[in-house]
Amino acid sequence: MGRWKAGTVGFVCGAVFFSGLTYAASGAVGIDVYFRDIRYYFDGLNKQPASDLQGFIYKNTTYVPLRFLSEALGKPVAWEDATSSIYVGDKPKQPPVPTDEHAALQVFPKDNPWNTDISKYPVHANSAGFIASIGLNTKMHADFGTVWEGAPNGIPYTIVDGNQPKVNVTFTDYADESDPGPYPIPANAPIEGGSASDGDRHVLVVDKSNHLLYELYNARFTSEGWTASNGAKWDLTSNALRPKYWTSADAAGLPIFPGLVRYEEAAAGEINHALRFTVQKTQRGFIAPATHYASSSTDPNHPPMGLRLRLRSDFDVSGFSPTNRAILRALQKYGMIVADNGSNLYLSGAPNPNWDDDDLHNLGMLNGSDFEVVDTGKIEK
Repeated sequence: MGRWKAGTVGFVCGAVFFSGLTYAASGAVGIDVYFRDIRYYFDGLNKQPASDLQGFIYKNTTYVPLRFLSEALGKPVAWEDATSSIYVGDKPKQPPVPTDEHAALQVFPKDNPWNTDISKYPVHANSAGFIASIGLNTKMHADFGTVWEGAPNGIPYTIVDGNQPKVNVTFTDYADESDPGPYPIPANAPIEGGSASDGDRHVLVVDKSNHLLYELYNARFTSEGWTASNGAKWDLTSNALRPKYWTSADAAGLPIFPGLVRYEEAAAGEINHALRFTVQKTQRGFIAPATHYASSSTDPNHPPMGLRLRLRSDFDVSGFSPTNRAILRALQKYGMIVADNGSNLYLSGAPNPNWDDDDLHNLGMLNGSDFEVVDTGKIEK
């Protein structure tokens, strides 16, 4: 081999590759390599590494010390053990986590059902029947994202302060179960599905100054203010529920906003509340904090409004993206609450242009069988 000198090194060897960067690889194996006195020239100028950091050849590929090479080019090299990352030159700039204007506002007290850790709650006696009704093989669907059919995908919301003018709201269907106006809803408040939507057309407004939440169902803006089938107002500092058997902007008599997956929370890595979802068939009953049912079915296996599902603790979330892991951890710790009739296992969230729709589709890897029902109280008929 002429001037080549044989030797044995670890396959992952920080001293050879990185000149001072330390990395102990688990399961390292020995390999036979050949060292050679390689000459290095940078723009015509000869520079040589330290004598104990010579390059070598392995399987017809020549390897050179990275730290020497990079620093000879004027680029510092750094090793980050926590992420197994090598940085040549500047570290990548992390995009700032979007700030949520609502983040500083506590949505209901800490002991509110929406904010309660149910990870240790007992499994409901009829968990298997409820899950079978929803579908063991039914896939979860993120009913939110960027844009769908030309409109923001999800249930939007608006945040206002105490200076927002209040306007009249005319309730066309359930005025006797609605909180009277006026409501501080801007004329340009986004409507679920867009202004031409024929869907639920929810409008949500958070008054951050007065800690109040206003929600409308089937809302439309007119020259005389807003019209809606019904509406509800919530004191975000109170645990008070709607009167029993009263609806809200949601079929279950629940608030919508507290159960939405918001991008800002998921991107920050933690969601500290339960989530909202729908099922196709419900029964004539509800579990607090729900106050209303929207079915005539007496099938005991159909979920009542307010039923709470929990992602099983043994479900492995490690293979998902950071934002999806935040969603899945919330489902394990806080669960999700049946809030309306709709498609099975449709998880509600707010639209945001920063969502990765393809990534959200990975939530479809979850099936009904990955969940269990927790016992949070009796079913009221």
